[in-house]
Amino acid sequence: MSDLGLTLRQVRFTNKAFWRNPASAFFTFAFPLMFLVIFTSLLGSGTTEVAPGKEIVQSTYYVASMAAFAVITACYTNVAISVTFNRDAGILKRTRGTPLPAWAYLTARVIHALIVSIILVVITVAFGVAFYHAHVPSGIELLQFLAVLGVGAMSFAALGLALTSIIPNADASPPIVNASILPLLFLSGTFFPISEHSPAWVRLVGRIFPVKHFTDAMLASFYGKPKFTFEWSDVLVIAVWGLVGLALAARFFSWEPRR
Repeated sequence: MSDLGLTLRQVRFTNKAFWRNPASAFFTFAFPLMFLVIFTSLLGSGTTEVAPGKEIVQSTYYVASMAAFAVITACYTNVAISVTFNRDAGILKRTRGTPLPAWAYLTARVIHALIVSIILVVITVAFGVAFYHAHVPSGIELLQFLAVLGVGAMSFAALGLALTSIIPNADASPPIVNASILPLLFLSGTFFPISEHSPAWVRLVGRIFPVKHFTDAMLASFYGKPKFTFEWSDVLVIAVWGLVGLALAARFFSWEPRR
């Protein structure tokens, strides 16, 4: 069988393993919707400033930002935690001893994360349209949105794989993964809008890491002008972080349990 065939088979296996754990699958899809309902219930009754002189209804703001959160959850959090658990269970070590190339296994994990993130975004957007009258992008905005989704999903999956190199064991994976991403979600406009009136250090930290660039690009491609201005530079920053994650994963990824 060709390497491509082996990769597609591994994608199919990873997908089956994901759906055969219904509790994990349920909360993967439920979390973004839960946060969407919570934030819109608490903060979605008014408008929020997204740029000087530009405001947007908060409930519709959270539809796009929770779609970004869904992608990060599926591609960063879930990948890092699940791969670490598989490593400690000895599954990665056994996989390494098969004819499956290492790159094919890692590629399959990224492809599966991309598939799950697309399903999550579709569900979140459909929920937002049905209950919050959210706008659905079309034309050039839709193409921009799909580009951001694809680049963001693959980049965060690569970063999730890279993070496994510093996670000592499965028990440590949830706190380490959450500690690395939760503060950035708060500082990057994903959970709460970041305006020009926010502290300078918050805006500075957000610009360094990819979460803010991803959230901004998702919002800009989802709603477009005049509320937002789409910047390809945001996509470039996300892609650069993804390449860094890919390089680190290729160099330090561990196939054997750490004792």
